Amino acid sequence: MRQQDLLAAGLILILVWMPLPFGSNQPMYWVYGEVALQALTLVVLVMLSLGSLGISDAFRGARLPLSIFLFFVLSQLTIHHWPGVQWSADQSATNAQLIKSICLFEVFCLTLLLITNEQRFKWLVVTLLIAGTFQAVYGTLMSVTGTDYIWNYQKVGSAGEATGTFVNRNHLAGYLEMTLALGLGLMIANLGEGRSRTWRQFFRSWAQTLLGPKVRIRVCLILMVIGLILTRSRMGNTAFFVGMGIAGMIGLFVFRKSQTGVVALFVSILVIDILLLGTFFGLEELQQRLEQTSADQEQRFTAVLLSIGLVQMAPWLGHGLGTFYTVFPQVRNHEISMFYDHAHADLMQFPLEVGIVGMGPLVALFCLAFYMALRVQVTRHNRFYRAMGFSVTMAMISIGLHSSTDFNLQIFANAATFVCIMAMPWLAMYLPSRRKSRQT
Repeated sequence: MRQQDLLAAGLILILVWMPLPFGSNQPMYWVYGEVALQALTLVVLVMLSLGSLGISDAFRGARLPLSIFLFFVLSQLTIHHWPGVQWSADQSATNAQLIKSICLFEVFCLTLLLITNEQRFKWLVVTLLIAGTFQAVYGTLMSVTGTDYIWNYQKVGSAGEATGTFVNRNHLAGYLEMTLALGLGLMIANLGEGRSRTWRQFFRSWAQTLLGPKVRIRVCLILMVIGLILTRSRMGNTAFFVGMGIAGMIGLFVFRKSQTGVVALFVSILVIDILLLGTFFGLEELQQRLEQTSADQEQRFTAVLLSIGLVQMAPWLGHGLGTFYTVFPQVRNHEISMFYDHAHADLMQFPLEVGIVGMGPLVALFCLAFYMALRVQVTRHNRFYRAMGFSVTMAMISIGLHSSTDFNLQIFANAATFVCIMAMPWLAMYLPSRRKSRQT
């Protein structure tokens, strides 16, 4: 039991550490995360072979998504290491991304194997919430003080804006979308049961939600909303609120026995966090950026449109993982004056690099995780597990929308966090409730 706790803590620490060195988006930093994940995987395999670690119910229940994920990794390895044939436009870049893909598969497996009870699940969620709060506070201080340094290194772009320890403000926004979803799930899990019959009970429930023992989670949510606003990320903020709105509508039905508390929570997020806090921390500037957005004037939208031609050049197998910056000059024109190493749209870059053969399993995995998150909310009676189903639903909607205009899933730290969140529906579906899991 003690060894398993240490292994679970090791996985959680890796996930928390990965955003700190610039989102692990540079080779000299993402290698550390890869080595740590490989080492942890090796230890887990040894313990499995010795019988000191068992296969969890969640891992058994996730046979289908595991098979799909494994098929994607093996198919990419086979395609790009077929003897005598080089499909990739840049083999070295593809090899680097293949190693990342293996590591992301390991994150999925390790989450299912090591998070084996409700207590560890809560450790994971609370720690990611703290990590998101740290990123938000760091980004907020960066913005209000005008600091253009991440640690001791001067930022190349996004001067005067909240980026946290990420290079790009949109990547911080993506990370906060996920951690905010987990925080909202924790709040919902702690809402009181029962429907308020009088206005007095309604306001008492509302006050307890804001000022009761859940105040620490509430403070974290406030700080993260401030950080999200200060990123000035248009799609980041839009995706967060759309994700919360859609997942919230589902949650109002699922959590109808405590509907008053859920409504109070969403109202407090919209009114207190956005209108009041946004007044002091730049919501008006964000609104101006939204109003001034013009697809015709944004080079990155032009780059996305030009990339369609690259998809048509290699529709089945793609150009190879990590090859966008290599093949994009083939279609670049005079309208593009900036250097692009990513397509600024995951929904374009993935089909460009892996083609139909690679997109099939990725889309299937996403849809399966989303379906399982909805199923958890309907079928489980444990409030924490149902709330985590809500969190996964909200996070997946938010990142899915954000992926239409940014490349969060190309950032190793964000991709690892997202893969961990996609494994959570199977944890929430197959883990026993706390009373039954004390012996696990």
